Amino acid sequence: MSVGTFTTIINQLLPEPHAGLLSGILFGTKATLSKELYAALVATGTLHIVALSGMNITILTAIVAAALGPFFSKRVASLITIVIIILFILFVGPSPSVIRAGIMGGISLIAISLGRQYWSLYTLILAVGIMLLLRPLWIGDLSFQLSVLATLGIVLFGTKRTVIPRQDGGSSQEKQWIPGRARNDTIQFIRSFIEDNLRITLAAQVFTIPLIFMQFHRISLVSPLSNILIGWTVVPITVLGFLVAIFGWIWLPLGQVVAWVAWIFLEYLVSAIYITSHLPFASLGFN
Repeated sequence: MSVGTFTTIINQLLPEPHAGLLSGILFGTKATLSKELYAALVATGTLHIVALSGMNITILTAIVAAALGPFFSKRVASLITIVIIILFILFVGPSPSVIRAGIMGGISLIAISLGRQYWSLYTLILAVGIMLLLRPLWIGDLSFQLSVLATLGIVLFGTKRTVIPRQDGGSSQEKQWIPGRARNDTIQFIRSFIEDNLRITLAAQVFTIPLIFMQFHRISLVSPLSNILIGWTVVPITVLGFLVAIFGWIWLPLGQVVAWVAWIFLEYLVSAIYITSHLPFASLGFN
């Protein structure tokens, strides 16, 4: 098995540009992306979704840990998850961003298995230090720089830390039905969802926008909007994409069933990117 085997299966089960986009999200391959879609990704500041990043490691860690939790102790499940992370990194190729996410994920799992507190900022500093000790030239690698700066922004500014206790002193688990509460809860959920996505998106861009501007001489003005619209789709697309590849490898018609579901999310993602990329002043280029 190889990345090429899975990309071939995906190409058999999905049309373009959906197949190329899914391969990019899962494995970082951009060879099959059309020029039009690539330009739209650049204009909307969403090119990062087809650059193999730490998100895959995070999703993989969550899936494996959830699957192993009911059958193994916390320590054993953490050790197995670390082994799977290492195998995944070797499978897709040890790019700087994936290695950084792998080290951070491994440290967090070790901390959990030992019952210690996990500190994101300290873990990021430790991961970067280990990587630069192993390969100092990575400090000049653009993907390494973007991955570290985006993670730093999320660690510092992307996490909601404010906790508001209930004024009645009751348990947060208690719910009492009140006429009109369902509508208010729905509005609050949508508002929180938008705020959380906007906060994480802007946090990731705090330190990366200056670097992108220096490298590409372009600034995307619709990037926050585009990322809010598509950010929530990355997790289900990644999970469904892995299932498409694995089930399709086992039996192609089985993979096709999952591919139909994945196509719905991919179609939404592609449409959102194309629409926002054609908005007036979507991006500005400077020579």
